[in-house]
Amino acid sequence: MAQEIERKFLINKKEWQNVEKSQGNLYRQGYLLTDPNKTIRVRQTTEKAFLTIKGLSIGATRPEYEYEIPMEDAKELLDNFSVSELSKIRYEIVYENKIWEVDEFLGDNTGLIVAEIELESEDETFNIPSWIDVEVTGEDKYYNSNLTIEPYKNWRNK
Repeated sequence: MAQEIERKFLINKKEWQNVEKSQGNLYRQGYLLTDPNKTIRVRQTTEKAFLTIKGLSIGATRPEYEYEIPMEDAKELLDNFSVSELSKIRYEIVYENKIWEVDEFLGDNTGLIVAEIELESEDETFNIPSWIDVEVTGEDKYYNSNLTIEPYKNWRNK
């Protein structure tokens, strides 16, 4: 079974401003299904598009199946079948031979910046960059699918 082992962290925004980074990639991401036990996502970047199916997370691990699809199919799925959507700019930062994917969210999630690192095992050790703040792995509100339903802009009002 294909699986993803991923840990999520919030960013120290002051430190993040000083990080040397290449140009980010704009992502348009929509959900065809946002069930607590599974999601079906369509993601479109400037160059590629993907259909992704994810299962229930147990710790930092969950089943994941991802398939590249034609850009036009992704646009049609996003425009006609997506029940919720978000946009973000993704940066890939290499730190001590590990790739950190840092998402600066846009729209209703502006102000939220989350870093993710994919691992080979849940107990794999790695060094944390100075621009990382607190870990939020397993906190449901930080799942992208949940951010489309309960966006970051609403958190401050609760």
